[in-house]
Amino acid sequence: MTVAGDAPSRGVILITVDSLRADALGPHTPALRDLVRRGTTFDAAIAGGNWTPFSFPDILGARPVFADASTPGPAADPTLAETLSTAGVRTTGVNAGNGFITEYYGYDRGFDEFESFLDSGRTPLGRFLTTHPTVNGWVQYLGWPLGSAAARLRGRERRHAVDTSHLHALERRALRAVESAAEDDADQPFFLWLHYMDAHTPYVPAPRHVRAVTDGEVGSVQTLLGHLRAGLGKEVDESTLRTLRALYDASVRQIDESVDRVLGAVDDAGLRGETTVVLAGDHGEEFLDHGHLAHYPKLYDELVRVPFVVDHPNAPPQRESDVVPLSDVPPTVCDALGITPPTSFAGESLLPTVVDGVAPERGPVTSLAIRGDSVTSQPIPRRLSDGTPLVAARTERWTYIRGPGDAVRVFDREADPTEHDPLDPDVVPRETLVSLERAVDERLAALDGSPAAGDTADRDDGANEGDDDLPDELARRLDALGYR
Repeated sequence: MTVAGDAPSRGVILITVDSLRADALGPHTPALRDLVRRGTTFDAAIAGGNWTPFSFPDILGARPVFADASTPGPAADPTLAETLSTAGVRTTGVNAGNGFITEYYGYDRGFDEFESFLDSGRTPLGRFLTTHPTVNGWVQYLGWPLGSAAARLRGRERRHAVDTSHLHALERRALRAVESAAEDDADQPFFLWLHYMDAHTPYVPAPRHVRAVTDGEVGSVQTLLGHLRAGLGKEVDESTLRTLRALYDASVRQIDESVDRVLGAVDDAGLRGETTVVLAGDHGEEFLDHGHLAHYPKLYDELVRVPFVVDHPNAPPQRESDVVPLSDVPPTVCDALGITPPTSFAGESLLPTVVDGVAPERGPVTSLAIRGDSVTSQPIPRRLSDGTPLVAARTERWTYIRGPGDAVRVFDREADPTEHDPLDPDVVPRETLVSLERAVDERLAALDGSPAAGDTADRDDGANEGDDDLPDELARRLDALGYR
């Protein structure tokens, strides 16, 4: 549905940030905070799962993970990009190297232009550095003086000491898409999706960002020690944890600068006043909040509650506290462009909330994880048959988590915002408990309806093949992310 009385936007820019915690936006992220000041911020936005392959079926595929297949990826129904392309929208997708949202898993469907930067290891050394981004970052950092001097001799200037996340290549693609939209005489509507990877482990920001977020207190030695302890699986003490969080914050700052440059180009092109900008984290990140680092299969707030902002040119700034799922992204994007979303889309448009302040009223929102023999078992499951489902349902106040098996934990986030003191379910208001249980039952029932692993009929994207059949460049990228 298109909001009555409002002209559709000429374009939508969807910015997704891997591993972006709900509390990641601060003084070090002025561009992202400016989006918050301008747009509608959904303070209780919930990802579909604890990691990218479980959240992106909601964001780009428009239906939850395992909706019709036992492997993560878009459902057979029309994706967001396919829906927009059919309606005449120019579609561009730029993924900074996350192997789970690539052509192999079908995420290029519907995009006129799609780039995922996988084939960056053409030599043995290049392949090694692609698979070891921390080493790659330190090689770039230590080689900066020599490389900068060589560039000056050739009459060029090197601006960046470290870039292991394809950030600047992503920017170049984004600026090219903005330029094309501005030059389009027919005023063709456009959709640009950008996915940033800098905030994903192992956190390798440029040193100037580390100095900026720590006032110079974290230097090269602390950074190296933090990487070594985390990379070697050593016990993380408080000092190392502070260093890792500083590296994470510096990585988000690095993203912020890039977003500022991209949106600055949109403004310079005269498109900002007719472009809706959507920002979302695909999942969060843990810093020992519940005993681990990164994003193991758990469904606490630090992993599934994410930033979600919709900056619509015709809407006032506001904050919304009601819980909403990221499956609301595709219909909201369609609505902003004046396109009716397909009935197969699982979510609902949030534009009535953004433009008119209408409360979303979504009811409990569910998230899914698949756990193996232990929370840290490797490889991290990426098939429905690889472990036991763990499902959470959330309202504005309550968290209900079921699994593994029949284990149930209930948290009252008003009294226990960090979700450390589970309650007896009997103390939860009966109507609320029934609603939470029903939401989890329905999510599990939908999983039961999925084909058995390997029986992915009508899927030709290769996603049902074993790990040994992965393309080399994809396998290297998953290695680099710690998923192999």
